[in-house]
Amino acid sequence: QLTLVESGGGSVQPGGSLRLSCAASGSSLGNYAIGWFRQAPEKERRAVLCISTSGGITNYADSVKGRITISRDNAKNTVYLQMNSLKPDDTAIYYCASKPYYCPGSPYQSDFGSWGQGAQVTVSS
Repeated sequence: QLTLVESGGGSVQPGGSLRLSCAASGSSLGNYAIGWFRQAPEKERRAVLCISTSGGITNYADSVKGRITISRDNAKNTVYLQMNSLKPDDTAIYYCASKPYYCPGSPYQSDFGSWGQGAQVTVSS
């Protein structure tokens, strides 16, 4: 069974950068698409980006375009979320989650099977 663990969260000032990692164990990451979701305080968890097994990327959040990117290293069984030019609105708990092979056009959270425990990202001056 695939187990996911996020790391790399923290506190940064507006305009700063962070890179989150989603490390997989228990199974090969190569068979799974990985999505990143985030939940801001007192808001629902929403999808941000997803990367398929072939490296295809689906963006679900217009607000992150040009600032936040997703990549994967199957040899390291890890997916990354590179976040640049961070804004206070990016403050949230970030979760990675797995789904077999491809990213859905509509990111229903029930389609994603394994979830990490979450990583806190705080953007504040």
